[in-house]
Amino acid sequence: MAFDQETTAQLASNGLAVLAVLVAAWVAVWLAHRLIPRTVRTYLTRMRSLRPTPSGTAESPEELQKRADTLSRVFVWTFEVLVLATAAVAILRVFGIDTTPAVASLGVIGIAIGFGAQALVKDCINGAFILLEDQYRRGDVVKVAGISGLVEDISLRRTILRDMDGTVHSIPNGEVAISSNLTRDWSRVNLNIAVAYETEVASAIAILNRLGQELAQDPEFGPMILEPPKFLRVDALGEAGVELKVLGVTKPIKQWEVMGEYRRRVLAAFAEAGIEIPHPARVMVTRAPAPGG
Repeated sequence: MAFDQETTAQLASNGLAVLAVLVAAWVAVWLAHRLIPRTVRTYLTRMRSLRPTPSGTAESPEELQKRADTLSRVFVWTFEVLVLATAAVAILRVFGIDTTPAVASLGVIGIAIGFGAQALVKDCINGAFILLEDQYRRGDVVKVAGISGLVEDISLRRTILRDMDGTVHSIPNGEVAISSNLTRDWSRVNLNIAVAYETEVASAIAILNRLGQELAQDPEFGPMILEPPKFLRVDALGEAGVELKVLGVTKPIKQWEVMGEYRRRVLAAFAEAGIEIPHPARVMVTRAPAPGG
């Protein structure tokens, strides 16, 4: 009976120890979810470099929040893995299991796996550089590995993009040799608008500049614009007409909305002013059937 009591006492002691480990792990993860995002945002707010935008302002609060969210998710996930691994080792030791040989064996196995998982290591290292260099964040529109889309998620191993068709692409970070961020700090309105050779170019330029100013004063589109679209130069003398280059600056991801509305207004204004927008002409030749054919 004494043995049973001793066994019961030992099981109770081990159970309490295991419970203490689990509670400690849960508290650590809970604190991580609350403290890491706050710490990351505070650090970025204090240490961010003042990258000037065309409006002369620093990094916007929205951009700062996107960067903080991206880094926080990765740090929290990494911390959770470390906590769970530590808790597992602690529980094994509670039951008197010597974890030293296991850890040593895992080291040897890890080396063996490493030779067969070089791609995974490459993905994680490249992902770390992407995050540390702040190449892109969640919510950015980027082009990586030949695919363009909105960054829905990013981790050390892979980047998740959703393209305009709604297709979700999972791209290993090791495949990201060149990343093109279309929405960092500000976005560009870049349009080539063609007019016929018979057009008085000065009149077309005046209309383009006027429409840009009107768009910047519009209550819906004005808040999206940092610099109104305006004529830059005669960009080309094409086969069908003269191409006029128009440039402007918008807030991140707003360039497509602004360009769409600007094109709509240009089409209406040119039609009202009698300015022709050239289009390719097709000539169809029909031949009569040969006699007796």
